[in-house]
Parts: sequence; C-alpha cells; structure tokens
Amino acid sequence: MADFSNQVTFITGAGSGIGRATALAFAQAGAQVVVADVNETNGQQTVAEILQLGREARFIACDVANPDDVEKAVKYTIEQFGRLDIGINNAGIGGKYARLVDQTFDDWNRMLAVNLSGVFYCMQSEIRQMLVQGGGKIVNLSSIAGVRGLVKAAPYTAAKHGVIGLTKTAALEYVRHNIRVNAVCPVYTHSAMVDELINSSPDMENRLRRAIPIGRFGQPEEIAQAILWLCSDENAFCTGQAIQMDGGLTAG
Repeated sequence: MADFSNQVTFITGAGSGIGRATALAFAQAGAQVVVADVNETNGQQTVAEILQLGREARFIACDVANPDDVEKAVKYTIEQFGRLDIGINNAGIGGKYARLVDQTFDDWNRMLAVNLSGVFYCMQSEIRQMLVQGGGKIVNLSSIAGVRGLVKAAPYTAAKHGVIGLTKTAALEYVRHNIRVNAVCPVYTHSAMVDELINSSPDMENRLRRAIPIGRFGQPEEIAQAILWLCSDENAFCTGQAIQMDGGLTAG
C-alpha cells in the first residue's frame, strides 16, 4: 500500500459511494482528509469512520456547482491542515434517464453545473494552492460515459467527456509545476446513483450487468484503489490519463 502519511487530501462527494471509499482508503494509508459534501449527515458519517481508524478528518459542506462554496472549502482545508497535497474531484449527479429530445434545458444546465463546472471550479482552487506550495496531485472522476456514448444520458455523457478534456488540458499546463492531473472512468459501480438507475426499470440491473464482460458491477473500494495508485509516488510518471475501470467493457 502507498504511504500518504502527512499528506492532506480534499475529496468532494465524500459522503457516500466512491467518495466515501476513497476517503477511507486515503485515511488508512495515513492521509489527513477533508470530506466535502452537500449532505452533512453522510459527510459526518464518513468523518466518524475515519476517526474510528485513528486518523484525522474534517467535514465541510460544499455544493461544487457554487464556485464560492468550492473556494471556501479549499480555504478551510488550508486553515485546518496548512496545505493541500491531493484533490479528488468526485462529486456528481446522475441526471434523468431519457433520450436527448426529452431532456429539458434545466436537466442540461444542472448536469453541466455539477459534473463539469464543479470539476473546473475545484481544479482552479486546488491548482492555485498547489502552485503556491510547489506541487500536488489531482484525480477527477469521469465515467465510462466519458469515453463512449451512453444512450438516454446525453447531458451526463457530455459532462463526463468534458471532464476528460479538462483533465488532459490541466495536466499539460501544469506538469512542469510538479502538479499531476489524471482521471478515472468507472463503469457502473455500486452507489446511490447506480441504484437510482437500476430502479428506473424492472430489468435494468440485468441489462447493465450483461453489458460488462467481467459479469458484475464495480465496487467503490476498487475504484478507490485506482485513485490511490494515481496519486502515489510510485506513479510519478503518469499524468493526463483517463484510466478506464470498466470490467473489460471497452476492450472489444
């Protein structure tokens, strides 16, 4: 396991799913963790689980669609721990499962506000701090929908493609400043978001599982381990990449 002792990790959407699993994984590896989430109950639960591990953690309420919230959350991280070594931009929403012409302007705008603009706001604040302190690592959560089309999810697919574009551009702009930026692209992974999709149709779970060659959904802890690897010193030569965690879906 990589050692993140004395490193400070800021994670959005850390109240559940991949975000919570990632927060716990970093804590287990020695990091101090700032848990950012719109849901205070869930966020505080993540903090409580980290404290039970004997590690340090703080919670801050943060709506990533609000740039002022993001700026305050990053400033809070610095106030609490003095620096920011790792930014994990995980917060996101699933959106409405409908064909493109049935998506409303509100559906579109909300999706981009959270899943794309939210990543942009986070990276801006994180990178400003990392430039001051001489480096850092960022991992953005895209999706398998960031590298291929996804029927009945046009806003989500567009946003997740955009996350990869932001990741690659930021990686090129800041690689000489000792800042590495990568993304992970999970296939359907057990979470509240995927549960909502499953519940939209009686046969949805089987349909989604059949599409994955490995024959099952991902586990949040599996995605978390990929994120830790991307942030580790052993992976210091990797930047600007979108790592597909998809059970073989895009191999064919």
